Amino acid sequence: MNHGPDDQSPAGLDSDELALRRMLHQAVEEIEPRDGALDHLRRAVPARRARKRQAAVGMAAAALFVGTAVPALVHVSQSTGSDPDPSIAANSSQAQGGTGQGKDPSGGQSAGTSATGSAHDKGEQGKKDPQKGKPSEGGASATAGPSAASPASVPECTSAQLGDATASAEAPDSAGIVYGVFRVQNVSDAPCAVAGAGTVGFTAQGAADATRISVVEHAAGDAAAGLPDPSLYVSRLVLAPGSAYDVKFAWVPSDTCPTSGGGSSSGGPGGGGETGAPSPDPSPSQDAATDTGTSTGGETGTTTQLVTEDGTADGSVTVTHTAQTGSPSASATVTGACSGTVYRTGLLAES
Repeated sequence: MNHGPDDQSPAGLDSDELALRRMLHQAVEEIEPRDGALDHLRRAVPARRARKRQAAVGMAAAALFVGTAVPALVHVSQSTGSDPDPSIAANSSQAQGGTGQGKDPSGGQSAGTSATGSAHDKGEQGKKDPQKGKPSEGGASATAGPSAASPASVPECTSAQLGDATASAEAPDSAGIVYGVFRVQNVSDAPCAVAGAGTVGFTAQGAADATRISVVEHAAGDAAAGLPDPSLYVSRLVLAPGSAYDVKFAWVPSDTCPTSGGGSSSGGPGGGGETGAPSPDPSPSQDAATDTGTSTGGETGTTTQLVTEDGTADGSVTVTHTAQTGSPSASATVTGACSGTVYRTGLLAES
């Protein structure tokens, strides 16, 4: 084959190369790019370059991490010796006396305390810590003294702080039992504590027989089933200004009032307290129709024994409650009552 300068084209190609070029041109002359190919290339090329840059940055970050982690691991392995516990490496900063070492707010050993510290070192640190056992700034210790608002520090109510005493009685139920409630309120501007339920007494009027009336404290299973369970009684109750406490009672009759002409076995009314002791019999000089009775609240009065239209003598029992401080007092009257038992509760929160 002649490769001399005379056989070459002006572009520097010989005849064989020119023939091959023509063949290649003929093979691809019908091939055309599809629509949008140029736009695709304009997007794909920058994206590929960005991925390459990200890969390069990631590799550089990985190399930097390895370069900083290896010295730290070597330092930990030298400080902890041959201990195989992997948690030592996690707490390496605490093992070197870092800021994580110390006491937690409750005074115990912090979770970040060095795992390599001895029990003796921990004990010495506890002795030197002046804040051990004291309340932290975020809360109170379990051994801290009562606060000013705790029930133990609230002073007891005085008679001047208690007032607005009320008494109410419901209608008799099917068994003739009458339920009622006494309520005493804290009328002062400061909280105070009530340390007792006070006293409950009665006054027998008309045909009511004081010797057959008693006051007892309600117990589970007695006749006054409608009263609150004794487990709800409290020995001390703090009253906020405007709040009140309750003492409930129930009148359980033991007999009906006597018929006309029967009269009262005691000859007239009398008074009694919650001890259940009957009042002394009246003197013979007392009028059989009009007598004087004294209640536990200090009230006196004169009542007349009357006879109703159906021939039954009219009798009633006035139940009186007096606060532990001696005042105030409130009374509720149960009509058609001549003999029976007054069941009373202990101190109850206002219901």
